[in-house]
Amino acid sequence: MALTLYYHPLASYCWKALIALYEGGVDFTPRLVDLGKAEDRAALQALWPPCRFPVLHDGARGRVLPESTVLIEHLAQHEPGAAPLLPADAQLRLDVRLWDRVCDDQLQDPMQKIVGDRLRDAAVRDPHGVAEARAALQNAYALFEQQLAGRTWLASEGFSLADCAALPALFYAAILEPIPAGHAALHAYFERLLLRPAVQRVLQEAKPWLALFPYREAVPARFL
Repeated sequence: MALTLYYHPLASYCWKALIALYEGGVDFTPRLVDLGKAEDRAALQALWPPCRFPVLHDGARGRVLPESTVLIEHLAQHEPGAAPLLPADAQLRLDVRLWDRVCDDQLQDPMQKIVGDRLRDAAVRDPHGVAEARAALQNAYALFEQQLAGRTWLASEGFSLADCAALPALFYAAILEPIPAGHAALHAYFERLLLRPAVQRVLQEAKPWLALFPYREAVPARFL
């Protein structure tokens, strides 16, 4: 099989890539990477020296695609069966790319700051930085609530790259910093995301690994 995805089923950016792959029914070989194993780390580093996943190896085209957004755009360009996750209209395509970046910058970054802090030794934790990250998530929720008013999907009429980015970001962020009850549009949007078969497949595959999540005690029972 020409496409090989180097990934981990607990990693949020890997979820983003997997949702896109599953949405389009794209054939690929999954290669789970355990960074605690020297051979796995070496294999990933040989493809992409920063040693971060996901990484897609397209053997047919001799391409290595790191970064989930670039990976998904590559699929859209070269895989005939890939889901149409980028609109044909240039302006709508910019809107989708914008909200993809918002998901990564405004949700993923502060979420990962909070998770990373818990993994530190107590003596070097950063409570001020964590408080700032939690505030950033609340600001992001308000922004999403405004954007989603009257919308089914985040940035276009159909499910898009932006929605692939939103699901993993919201899933983990909401565990750490719950979405306020008053954000009805955002809550409804998250529930719509959860109904996508591609999303359900990703969550099912991640379920055995959620016990390793640093905030596993806060994971809602319906996902365990």
